[in-house]
Formats: sequence, C-alpha cells, structure tokens
Amino acid sequence: MRRSRLTYAGLAALLVLGGWTAGGTGQASADDSPAAADTEPASPGLLQAMQRDLGLSKERAEARLAAERIAIDLAPKARRAAGSAYGGAWFDADSERLTVAVTPDAPSATVRKLRSAGASVRTVAHSASELDAAKARIDRLPAPSGVSSWHVDPAASTVVVNVVRDKHADNDVRRFVSRARAAGPVTVETVAAAPRTFAAGTVGGDPYYTGNVRCSIGFSVHGGFVTAGHCGQPGASVRGWDGTHIGTFQGSSFPGNDYAWVSVGSGWWTVPVVLGWGTVPDRLVRGSGEAPVGASVCRSGSTTHWHCGTVLAKNETVNYSQGAVHQMTKTSVCAEGGDSGGSFISGDQAQGVTSGGWGNCSGGGETWFQPVNEILGRYGLTLHTA
Repeated sequence: MRRSRLTYAGLAALLVLGGWTAGGTGQASADDSPAAADTEPASPGLLQAMQRDLGLSKERAEARLAAERIAIDLAPKARRAAGSAYGGAWFDADSERLTVAVTPDAPSATVRKLRSAGASVRTVAHSASELDAAKARIDRLPAPSGVSSWHVDPAASTVVVNVVRDKHADNDVRRFVSRARAAGPVTVETVAAAPRTFAAGTVGGDPYYTGNVRCSIGFSVHGGFVTAGHCGQPGASVRGWDGTHIGTFQGSSFPGNDYAWVSVGSGWWTVPVVLGWGTVPDRLVRGSGEAPVGASVCRSGSTTHWHCGTVLAKNETVNYSQGAVHQMTKTSVCAEGGDSGGSFISGDQAQGVTSGGWGNCSGGGETWFQPVNEILGRYGLTLHTA
C-alpha cells in the first residue's frame, strides 16, 4: 500500500490542527520521553491485530493496553525506588501488573513503597547491576555462529545464553558456554535458528531503497528518520517508494549497534506516524516511553506490514554472521526480508527499529529491535511526536 505525498500533506495538516488545539506539538528526545498521560482509544484494527497475534479477546486486549500504560509509567520510578537492591522488572500478562525484582537485602520500607505504587515484588538472588556486569564480561568473548544471543533474564535472575538447535555439541559452542559460566550466573537455552538481518533486494511495496537494498522507515525525527544501520553507510543516497531522492544516511553503525539516521529533503517531510497498512489506522507517535519485558508490542514493515507480539528480553547481545550487536530488545513478533529498520511501537510509544531475527510470518519466529531512545541519544536527535 503506497502513500502519496498528497495523503501525507493532508495528514500533516490534521496533526498541526490537533497540536494547536492541545496547546502545541509535543516533542520527545532520549532524555525526555515519558508516556503520554492521555491517549486515544485503541483502534478496532489494533485490537484485531492483538487478538490475532496474541490470542486475546477484544476486552482483554483493551484491558492489557491500559495496564501496560501504567507499567510503562511505573517502571523507571520503581527502579529509582529500589536503588542498589533493584533486580529488574517485567510486565506479568496474567496479573497485568509490573513485577519488580529486589535482592534479599532490600529494606522493608522499599518493598512497601513498591507495592503501594501498584507493583508486585519478587525477591531474586542477584541485582540487575550484578547481572549486567556478568553479561558485559560475556560480551567480550568471541562467539561462534552456533551461539545465537545472550541477555539478562530478571525473572530467573540469570544471564541466558541461547544456542542454536543441534549446535550444543560443537566444540566452539561448548568452549564459549564454559567461559560464559565463569563470568557469572548463566542458563543455556535452545533456539530454532541463527538470527539474520531483514534487508532485501529491490521489490515492490512502500519501502525506501539504498543501492539495491530495500528497508523500512523507523520513526520520524526532526530533520529525517531513524532506521537500521545495516541498511546503509554514511553518505549513501536514499530513494523513496516512487524512486525519487529522499535524502542521505548521515550516521550509521553496524555491527556493534544496528542503527542509523537519514536526513530528509528534496520535497519530502516527516510526520509522527507509523503505517497501519490497512490492518490498523495509521498510528500517531506521542512519545518513547519504554515498554517492560512482557508487554505487548507491534511492528510495521514494508514486507509483512503489521504484526504484534510481546517483549521477551532486553539488553540482549545478538550474534549475527556479520558480528555481534549489543543492547537489543527481543520480541515474539515475526518479520521478513525488507522489514529491517521498520517501527516497533507499543500503544502510541515508539520502541525501536527492526534489526533482524529468525523465522517468518507464516511459521512464526522472533525479531530484535534497537531501542529508539538509544538512537536519539547517540545522534542528538529529537523524535517527531504528535
């Protein structure tokens, strides 16, 4: 589904009018990205996508979105309140509450404060800082291709190392796992396949192109948009779906990171919108409050369009064939070639840009995104919000 410039012009005008009525157009940056206090009701299309991809009824999808908004607001406050006893946090889909992990030495007053704020509290063996330090030590190890990724699991209070099925007996894998266990608390799990990026050759759709690579726009920022780093190098020219020049890659990092930003000119402009591809109405972006582990999240991309799932892990190191990428967020959302760089959004809060994964949208799979707030901070960008 292509969007004409006339369509965008009309939408931009509506956004300006809406911002004037509300008292101005909001902006969010890496340091100023709270979830909006007031949000529009969930669209029927969004609720249908959550019912399709998460197996929820309409009523449960509505209740979950409301509970996740509360959890997004509560998570940073809970981390500050727990202090050095903080062991991580995640959204529990069954109770529809944020669960905050604390170490056994957490003061009782802190636990009471967390519970009074609406969080569930669980005692765990290791603090988040201890687990992050262990993961950082593992990040410095050379990883063989049979190791897919590794991340901190706050609920299990361990670092999870994911090994590709049928690779557990590989000598290099066994050596990596042994060295990882020496770095701190480690649990080994099995995944179906090795991760890959989701760039693609030139095909039809509503993408952007650089060279013969097709990727997807992530989020509008003032002066351009953010996307995946593996889609282009600094200085690379970018074309739109209609073949006209959009702009130029101004910054790009891959591997190590997987983010980039593209300046926009030549008659193109930016709007704070994520395409719904006819599945849901186009989504307005109102901020970049970070959804916790366990929360629902949806993705828009130029190949498979709109799909939803949940956040599975954060700060995961993903071992692509081109090299490791750090600080990624893993989701249960599917993706395919050409979806790279596309938008991950929770409600109306920007989450990140699609990097890669395994599987497809016929048989399922997992996909990682690079958090958007990290990209904004890296390049000093300001998210374009409604």
